[in-house]
Amino acid sequence: MAARTVIPPPQAEPHLYTDLAPWWPLFSPPEEYVEEAEDLLGILRTAAPGPARTMLELGSGGGSLAFHLKAHYTLTLTDRAPGMLAVSRAVNPECEHLLGDMTSLRLSRTFDRVMVHDAIMYATDRDTARATVRTAVEHCRPGGAVVLLPDCVRDTFEPLTETGGHDGPDGRAMRYLMWTWDPDPEDETFETAFSYVMREADGTVSTSQERHRNGLFRREDWLTWMQEAGCPATTRRDPWNRDVIIGVREPRGG
Repeated sequence: MAARTVIPPPQAEPHLYTDLAPWWPLFSPPEEYVEEAEDLLGILRTAAPGPARTMLELGSGGGSLAFHLKAHYTLTLTDRAPGMLAVSRAVNPECEHLLGDMTSLRLSRTFDRVMVHDAIMYATDRDTARATVRTAVEHCRPGGAVVLLPDCVRDTFEPLTETGGHDGPDGRAMRYLMWTWDPDPEDETFETAFSYVMREADGTVSTSQERHRNGLFRREDWLTWMQEAGCPATTRRDPWNRDVIIGVREPRGG
């Protein structure tokens, strides 16, 4: 009889961003982000009037998206996972990297643009989501723009199966299966199961599995939280049918 492995419930710190972080360049490398970065640069340029030179990314992960943005902005990249910051430093050595949680980070300075990419999906309850929005807005200068890029909102959620992975120049290789579903349509989370297969340069093959829990809020919720934080926002759909939430920071006291 074939052995079966029961994948435990989602953990607070996913393995993908901790002990498996060194494999990130084979999981989601910069070359996967070329088209997305091109679309995003258009959004960032037109999100608010006036020049924009500085940008803060909250939950920047392995820096694969930042790789394509750093020629256009002076980037400050932040993440709560030290292993992911180490990966990003190797990819983007010219960028400032800071350890910090997107719900509570305070840098005592502001930026022309603030972005939260898919890291915002790890805001799994309303308090955490609001706190993340407040952090983003607090770090945006008046008249600057905050851009949130959730993978999905409740209005557009659909189950998803995806496979991927890459071969590395050092002889290592990785493949993965990602399976997303909503176990309880009445709550505000969904789950993704991951299965990773990793091959070392010497041919050793290992596997790892885990589940991630992500937040699933309505489009209107994000717009309300941006308004509450002093950054009225609108949404647009990107070429991948995802909602992009774009807000302009009101003048202080506005």
